[in-house]
Order: sequence, then structure tokens, then C-alpha cells
Amino acid sequence: MIIVIVYLALFFLLYKERPVAVILAFILGVIGVACYYPSNPAFEMLTLSSQYFQALPDQQIIYLAAGEALMAGYTGTSFDVYYVSSTICLLLFAFSIIRSTEFRKSVGVWGLISGIFMIIPSSAGVIGMIFSFLSLIPWVVFIVLLMSKFKHLSANIQNNE
Repeated sequence: MIIVIVYLALFFLLYKERPVAVILAFILGVIGVACYYPSNPAFEMLTLSSQYFQALPDQQIIYLAAGEALMAGYTGTSFDVYYVSSTICLLLFAFSIIRSTEFRKSVGVWGLISGIFMIIPSSAGVIGMIFSFLSLIPWVVFIVLLMSKFKHLSANIQNNE
């Protein structure tokens, strides 16, 4: 949910310079987050794992099959909608940051690099997993640079009050 706050902050900071791009980016980002939560089977897997360990050996196969079904659903349509919409959101925000006078270009470039790695969804086999993990490196740099900018802007607002 924190990422929605980041998207909202970017929306307000970039709206005057790139209104159409940031409206689209924000909408896609919120749709992505909304799709991610119902696709994530973390709590269901936790329940299945405890039931698996309590079951008799001949019944454990049922819980393994249920876990496989949950994982298939996790990497299914809802997850792919989350991944693709989040990728487009990131690319739109990154391009908007690169063209903005409010941000250093390097901030947008790190977001762009992360977005490029995200073009292949993590559900696309081994290549997807590799690209997904590689996207996290520039993503962390992007977020750290954004937080630095947000902190700087916050300090300026407090000094002006």
C-alpha cells in the first residue's frame, strides 16, 4: 500500500508538467496494486503448510496439490495484470521524471532501467524470474532517490512555513 502513496506523491509533483502521462500512470499503478492483493496466496499457503504437517503421510498429497493450484492462480491473470500495469505505470512515471525540471534525470533513468527489466513478467519462466530479480536492483536505487527528493521537498515546505 505504501507504493500507492509514492504514486500519489509523483502524481502531484509531475501533474503540471505531464498531466496525461501521470494520470494514466497513477490509474495503472492503483489498478496494479488492486490486482496484486487478491492474487497473492501467502496466507492460504501458510494455512496449507500447517495442514500438510498435521496430515498423515498418505493425505499430504492433497495439500501439495492444493498448493500447486494456489501457485498456478498466483501466476495467472490477476498477477499478470498487476505486473503489466505496474510496468507501464513505472515506465510512464520514469519518462515523466526524465522530462521534468523538478527531478534529476538520473532518478528517471533508474526507474526506466527497472521498468525495462519488468517488461518480461516474472511468471514467464526462468527468463521472467531473472529479469524480475534484475529489475529490483535499479528499483531500489530509484526508490531511494525518490525518497531523498521527497525528504528535500518536505524540508523546503517546512522551512517556508
